[in-house]
Amino acid sequence: MSLLAVLGCAACAAVPEPTSRPEPQPAQPSVVQPVRIGVQPTSPAPPPTPQPTPARPEIFTFAGELTQGGWIRGRVPPGTVSATLDDTALTLDDEGFFFAAFDRDADRQTVLAATLANGRIIRSPVAIAPRDWKIERVDVARRPGGASEAFMQRRRPELERIYLSRQRETGAQGWRQDFIWPVQGRISGRFGSQRIYRGEPGSYHSGLDITTGESGTPFVAPADGVVVLAAEDFSLEGQLLIIDHGQGLNSAFLHASRLLVEEGEQVRQGQHIGDIGSSGRATGPHLHWGLTWRGSRLDPLLFVDGED
Repeated sequence: MSLLAVLGCAACAAVPEPTSRPEPQPAQPSVVQPVRIGVQPTSPAPPPTPQPTPARPEIFTFAGELTQGGWIRGRVPPGTVSATLDDTALTLDDEGFFFAAFDRDADRQTVLAATLANGRIIRSPVAIAPRDWKIERVDVARRPGGASEAFMQRRRPELERIYLSRQRETGAQGWRQDFIWPVQGRISGRFGSQRIYRGEPGSYHSGLDITTGESGTPFVAPADGVVVLAAEDFSLEGQLLIIDHGQGLNSAFLHASRLLVEEGEQVRQGQHIGDIGSSGRATGPHLHWGLTWRGSRLDPLLFVDGED
């Protein structure tokens, strides 16, 4: 017997036989991929080639209420460095969007103008529809003499505060929003209505009067903004609140019985900001809501959906 055979038998003797054998495991079936005769395997489709974004045309785009007392939101042509509506400068955001509006007595045509970085000027005429205002003609003369000097000594500082508050640029973004009604009630005074005293026109109504029948009814912010004036005792307006909505657009609320916000405070659309009253020169409890843009007076009815 060879040495290799002896070593092999010794190794066999050193390993004891197992007392039981493991159960045989079933064979795993092999997976066969189906092959389609005559069809070559396809590779993944390449990603689509990105298409360049088409350049914006060098025109103004805008939409809104193209009528006296109305407004527009729009965008200037690409490359614009400054823009105007007639002689009024427009405020542009980082993407060239703007707000503009038309006074109650605006002409039938105005012009948007943009100055481009290359010095070119693009002009876009805008047709403004006229409106039939409620005019009441009375056969009495206006009170002669006007306001007394004693009254004007009090009134001039009030007018100065109102003017300066409307010049503030707060960066508010409410001008982008669809406005909501500040309060539910009956419209008792419409924007633009006017009396003519024996041929002499009086001041037209510069806002919208909403009557609820009682003092203390809450009113809310129609859009986001920043409070730029909260006055407790003005001679005509009584408790007066002015909110800047950005881009030169602001709301004024007159004759309140209580103000719930302070100057410099940010407010959100729908936030309770005050209560209706009859403070100042008012014949009964109501909310006078006025809107202005860069000195132009606007019709609040053109900012909300339908009549309340």
